[in-house]
Amino acid sequence: MGGDHGLKSVLPAALASIKAHPELHLILVGDESQINEDLKQLNGLKHLGKSLSIVHAPEQVEMDELPSHALRNKKNSSMRIAINLVKDKKAAACVSAGNTGALMATAKFVLKTLPGIDRPAIISEMPTTKGKTRMLDLGANVDSSAEHLFQFAIMGSVLVQAVDNIEKPSVGLLNIGVEEIKGNDQVKQTAHLLSAAQDINYVGYVEGDDIFKGTVNVIVCDGFVGNVAIKAGEGMARLMIHFIKEAYKKNFLIRCISLLSLPVLQILKKSLDPSQYNGASFLGLNGIVIKSHGSANEFAFQQAIERALNESRNNVPHLIRERVSSLLKQG
Repeated sequence: MGGDHGLKSVLPAALASIKAHPELHLILVGDESQINEDLKQLNGLKHLGKSLSIVHAPEQVEMDELPSHALRNKKNSSMRIAINLVKDKKAAACVSAGNTGALMATAKFVLKTLPGIDRPAIISEMPTTKGKTRMLDLGANVDSSAEHLFQFAIMGSVLVQAVDNIEKPSVGLLNIGVEEIKGNDQVKQTAHLLSAAQDINYVGYVEGDDIFKGTVNVIVCDGFVGNVAIKAGEGMARLMIHFIKEAYKKNFLIRCISLLSLPVLQILKKSLDPSQYNGASFLGLNGIVIKSHGSANEFAFQQAIERALNESRNNVPHLIRERVSSLLKQG
């Protein structure tokens, strides 16, 4: 029910997902009458009882609602009920485009963190010249300690190993330089912890431009830094597309030439389209929770569902639990 478009993007994405994955069953949590009405318009009622089911939720969390208020006063919201379904093992994962702060607070309260994990972290894909990299934390924690960053590295490494089938994912620590003397105490202490961990393929410091070079498989940083970095990257992508569009409007001759370069522009637009990278994971919880962009369209929300499906198939929380337990025993 959340996000900028609500059912208008969620329901078409759900129908597309069950078509792509016949074994998938989706539970639609929200206003039952409204869901039924919209499904009818999309010719989706025929899937009820087979690939789709509805759980009614009389409340919903508003996009500007304080997380603390939602946690205390919206126990019958679609967000809370959906996460409860994961806790009760009635659903393998929760996907939401709703209020990020409320989703994180509710998920942490209901599902709790895995043993050995102090705080959950937000991880997402970033496009690079070599394909993609994953980066965390992207905003869940703005005052992380070295131990927290170390835990983020473990979780990110496990996720990439399981979902991307990379045996020993390379892990880099985001810093203002690659030299050992660079960085604050937080970063230096984290580097020391990562260097001593045998089960983590730590390669050292990486800088901001390494995010898009694809230097490593996993980039670890504090949530404040990560959130600024990812939004700066998204803004730069939009700026590039804006400048290209403006350049092609300069004169008639350039407009004619633009027709010849249209296939190249379409490839560029697709490569920079954030929709294909939609779906950030809340790692470190006793369950899978995927946060979609609030502005996600049908295609973007389908990508978020796809991420939930992949993490469910690979049982990512269980793998993180095992890896953390192993490292704690070594320590």
